[in-house]
Amino acid sequence: MTAAQTPHDGPCAALPEHPLGGLDDARWDALAGGGFYSSAFWLRLVALEPGAPSSAVHTEVPGGGLAAVPVARITGEADLGNPHLRWWDLLAERGLPAPGPRGLLVAQRRGYLAHLLATPGVDRVEAARALLARVRAVAGDEPAVAMYLTTPDVLALRAAGVTAFPVALAADAWIDLGDDGFEAWLSAGPRKRRARIRTELNKFAAAGYRVEHRTLPHAYTEVGTLAAQTEQRHGIEADPAAYVEAFRKHAELAGDRAEVLLCSVDGEPAVGCALYMRDGDVAYLRAVGFDYDRLRGAAEYFNLHCYLPAQLPGVRRLHCGIGTEDGKALRGADLTPLWLLDLGVDSPLSGRDDEVRAANRRLRAELAAKSPVVERALVTAEWDEFA
Repeated sequence: MTAAQTPHDGPCAALPEHPLGGLDDARWDALAGGGFYSSAFWLRLVALEPGAPSSAVHTEVPGGGLAAVPVARITGEADLGNPHLRWWDLLAERGLPAPGPRGLLVAQRRGYLAHLLATPGVDRVEAARALLARVRAVAGDEPAVAMYLTTPDVLALRAAGVTAFPVALAADAWIDLGDDGFEAWLSAGPRKRRARIRTELNKFAAAGYRVEHRTLPHAYTEVGTLAAQTEQRHGIEADPAAYVEAFRKHAELAGDRAEVLLCSVDGEPAVGCALYMRDGDVAYLRAVGFDYDRLRGAAEYFNLHCYLPAQLPGVRRLHCGIGTEDGKALRGADLTPLWLLDLGVDSPLSGRDDEVRAANRRLRAELAAKSPVVERALVTAEWDEFA
């Protein structure tokens, strides 16, 4: 057996009480490259969230370099209030066997996009092999479950010795605007999409809304209040006061890096908001919130979530995240799969490849059935790997 294949029976190892596993920001970001949701800045924000303490593991790669990944120790269901991270429930919903609600979450606890990190130039499979051995050693006899991984990282981990078949969790939406920006992208797009977006832009403009640009330190109260209403609308228990306090803490760390668009009418309190962060020429759309009883039916969601950020100077790509796949595809997004991968030696998913592939195909079919536009938006080569 290789180091990555050797079982690590026994108690789990202690994790550093540090969101970067003890590395400094510069060294961590050298590994993260352009992965915003894996950056030191983002992981320090995530560490402010309640629940399981955020940490990370890192290890040397034979031949030189480092590999790393954020993790969190899950000791029970109460550690993960976020339903999108409760692997035991997500697998059960798909009719698949699942590790119990204890173990090592291999991902950050906010931002549904995880990456294996490595020194630039290091072979990805070698980095995955070294990291897999380290993660298994830290997990001990408990599960180690990676979530919201991209297809290339899943392939690297499978080549490194993971036997479980990956489970499709969600479709990640990206809009590539191109070097010439929003107007050129819109004009060059399909006629139906162009007409839809123009209509929604005009409806929003005619509604009389005032849009104000602020940074989060000057808008966390509005963002927290409105975001809680949106969470409640989607069936998630959300205390507005707790959300305001959470965004206040984020604002203290993020400062001007966290930007907000506030939408209001006639000097009244804000009726909608969008929180986003920019990393180079990419805008990462973090949260929206609305006071639904005061909306004017003017395509507020997509104007705040997509069109207004897309028109910001220098923005060439939008990360729109998971959910609302049909709406995002209709507005030009590509949909790439994100995967759950059980890294354990004795995963309950090992040997269940046919069952897991069938579950992946069901998710893909459900997405494709939303509309022909969604079906075309699914990035076929990536879905074909495991569905």
